[in-house]
Amino acid sequence: MSDLTTLEDNLLPVPLAEEELHRLAMNIIGKDLEKDNYEFLSINSSLEKNPQFVCTKNKQLYFIIVKAILYPENPKTFEIKNLNKILDHCTKFDAKLLCAKVGLANSDDYELPLFKNSSYIVNYDGIEKIN
Repeated sequence: MSDLTTLEDNLLPVPLAEEELHRLAMNIIGKDLEKDNYEFLSINSSLEKNPQFVCTKNKQLYFIIVKAILYPENPKTFEIKNLNKILDHCTKFDAKLLCAKVGLANSDDYELPLFKNSSYIVNYDGIEKIN
């Protein structure tokens, strides 16, 4: 066997884990919220818990859900699970619910996963008002 057929583990590209995709989407949305003058009260990066951001703007409380959606899934048609439970939580705190669905794809080949230290494409049309 030739040495040319053997690659060291550290030479292979490493796909981003689900948690890393989620944090990437949160960073994209966090910058967008800062630009729009939202004030952050709480940030939750857990995949299992919603909302990811609790913010205020113009004395209104906002709960903001962030979802990273990897190609070929379409962020425009992606549905949030347990939406009624989250809406009940909003009612309890007199908060508005916003959702940021961030589509992500490998910029070299949409069919490949996103890799660490590689370029990507973002499909994001802005924050969606839920209530």
